[in-house]
Amino acid sequence: MFKLKSMNTIFFLSLAVFSLGIAKGLPEQGPTLQITHAYSSSSRPSGSWAETLRQMQTDDEARLKYLASLTAGRSDVPVANARQITQSQTYIVKAKIGTPPQTLLMAVDTSTDAAWVPCSGCAGCPTSAAGVFFNPSNSTSVKSLGCDALQCRQVSNPTCQSNVCGFNLTTGGSALAGSLLQDNVTLAVDAISNYTFGCIQRATGSAVPPQGVLGLGRGPLSLLNQAQDLYNRTFSYCLPAITTSSFTGSLRLGPSAQPKNIKFTQLMTNPRRPSGYYVNLTAIFVGDKDAKVPPAALAFNPVTGGGTVIDTGTTYTRLVTSAYLAVRDEYRRRMGNSTVSLGGFDTCYKNVVTKLPTLTFVFNTMNVTLPSENFRVNSSTGGLTCLAMAATTGFNVIGSLQQQNHRVLFDLPNSRLGVSRESCS
Repeated sequence: MFKLKSMNTIFFLSLAVFSLGIAKGLPEQGPTLQITHAYSSSSRPSGSWAETLRQMQTDDEARLKYLASLTAGRSDVPVANARQITQSQTYIVKAKIGTPPQTLLMAVDTSTDAAWVPCSGCAGCPTSAAGVFFNPSNSTSVKSLGCDALQCRQVSNPTCQSNVCGFNLTTGGSALAGSLLQDNVTLAVDAISNYTFGCIQRATGSAVPPQGVLGLGRGPLSLLNQAQDLYNRTFSYCLPAITTSSFTGSLRLGPSAQPKNIKFTQLMTNPRRPSGYYVNLTAIFVGDKDAKVPPAALAFNPVTGGGTVIDTGTTYTRLVTSAYLAVRDEYRRRMGNSTVSLGGFDTCYKNVVTKLPTLTFVFNTMNVTLPSENFRVNSSTGGLTCLAMAATTGFNVIGSLQQQNHRVLFDLPNSRLGVSRESCS
């Protein structure tokens, strides 16, 4: 779990002590939404735990392709990249849309700039799950957007038919099509009027949305910007561990309900991927040993989009290859080299009896220390324990497993990210 310690110099002088108490009690004010996981015990798809792990790894691969596609000028869309986004929605909240309100499931997505929901009558959308479809004809407050609306100009690949703004997105063998709508949205106790979102009316190929998306990115159609007067572009979440039985966390909106005792690091905007929440990761320790990650592997690069993104839709942290190999090799030195593989994990051990070392992410103004629960996965029989990280290219992604059981606070007016330890379940 994350333990934080302010750094006293530009670089760290010592990593001998990492400590932070459990976050103090939060004020009982401000809207709070319950978060559940798509693979929780109450909603996990049928199949073994090993199959679930493989599916999450597959979802992550699709997610990484989606994140890589979010380059400037390419993805200001309510429905971004069809398969990549619809296949990797891990944390879900309930929202109410319309008058009278219809309760819908929506994935919390920090790397998506807008909201979208499958609408009733959607051709190719799933029909069996509850809380999936929005029926515009049952809402007295819904309205479509004309082709000259500002929001229509904020959509990539817009379409116009009978002066109704729509979208028709094709990627690979998949396509999503629909229209832009405005309606009242209720999140916990807060009602937001004239909220703009995408209404999916057709899905073909492999793009079959399991539920909607609530975009918490930086774009003009995100929740933070559409409701900035209400929430001051501030939110936090606490993601519960996937192995807990209750498996509920929370999404807190606005500044009033946020923890006071929390350490911050800088949030950066990368012009190459302006939607992403970049942080300045400078080093990684395994136990008390510097893994000696090459500085270039962590460096913020506004030209290539390199650096480190924090993301809710990616489960397992991905590091560019040279960074991952440095961390993995140091981990193996601590644990031994008699490793086996499990799915996409290449560093697994049989019948582990040794205490696993911690991992520490070093940022420019705070250190984040993870116990083993935040970077290990076990096989269904418990016989294998794996380092739950993998290599990637281009940029690093801090995934949701590494964020579980922490309060992660996004304070956009002050361009900072806060993290404090908290039991989320």
